Amino acid sequence: MSEQHKGTHWLVGFAAFIVIIAGLKAASQIVIPFMLSVFIAIICAPAMSSLRKRGMPTWLSILLVVLVIIVGIGSLAVLVGASLDNFSSQLPSYRVRFADEMSGLIQTVNSFGLQISYEQVRSYIDPSALMQMVANALRGLGSALTNLVLVVMIVIFILFEAVELPKKLSLALTDASKSIDKLESFIQSVNRYLVIKTLVSMLTGVLITLAMWALGVDFPLLWGVCAFLLNFVPNIGSIIAAVPAVLLAFVQLGGLSAGLTAGAFLMVNLIVGNMIEPRYMGKGLGLSTLVVFLSLLLWGWVFGPVGMLLSIPLTIIMKLAFEANPKMHWLAVIIDSDSKGGKAP
Repeated sequence: MSEQHKGTHWLVGFAAFIVIIAGLKAASQIVIPFMLSVFIAIICAPAMSSLRKRGMPTWLSILLVVLVIIVGIGSLAVLVGASLDNFSSQLPSYRVRFADEMSGLIQTVNSFGLQISYEQVRSYIDPSALMQMVANALRGLGSALTNLVLVVMIVIFILFEAVELPKKLSLALTDASKSIDKLESFIQSVNRYLVIKTLVSMLTGVLITLAMWALGVDFPLLWGVCAFLLNFVPNIGSIIAAVPAVLLAFVQLGGLSAGLTAGAFLMVNLIVGNMIEPRYMGKGLGLSTLVVFLSLLLWGWVFGPVGMLLSIPLTIIMKLAFEANPKMHWLAVIIDSDSKGGKAP
């Protein structure tokens, strides 16, 4: 292929990418529930398979899994919604407390010869605005889950389709066994990643909730949910989850409690992120920091808060797909956090 043809090929590919992104953004109201449904179905597929292996009919196994989903998401939505309402109503009082705490801290700093005013600090740090951003982000996710009936229906259809997919592939493809083996290997890799990451994130959320409750920080469940969701974002997710909780601890309880809160987040993420998760997840699924930031920006712009939360799982799935295709393995190497780029297929 000549250089001119290569340039044209890349230009057409880039234009197609732009058109696809624009189409996804325009159809976000439909795509977001579908994306959530796909991720929920992938996470629930092992439980359904386990029930079917025990002799349970397919329809009954799917019914039980879906009931667990409805109860879990519904209960969490009610609890988080109540916490968000109380949190928003108390933001004005938090602003007043922040002014009092910062005045005392500024007086202490100025006693060492520095001249800092509260207005200067306020121009750079506004905890109420930051906390309102967190509340708005969670509300954005909640609004995506409000159409729970649609999400559940899509999950049911996906789970039923997953049972029949191997039969359909064997009829549709001439070399079905080889294609099915590749597809099953890819699906198992994606499923393993999502299930382990979800369980690890749930453990992180539970530990953060207990730590915030023990320290006396308001709305511990809210910060546990934030830690659970943002644990899907490597490198920076734990920092983003910690900032509003630490600020609230500073406003509510003072500097010592803020330090203890930051220490609790650090300890939980060191234990879970550096000891437990690598043991079960294994290596080779990391993303470079630049790719993480670009994924957050791109999918956050396209799909809002839901896109930011799902951006890293989406990118990981793309990476697994690149690794499964020898022609695309170079892309998996580029976006990998390790310079070795994982194992070649």
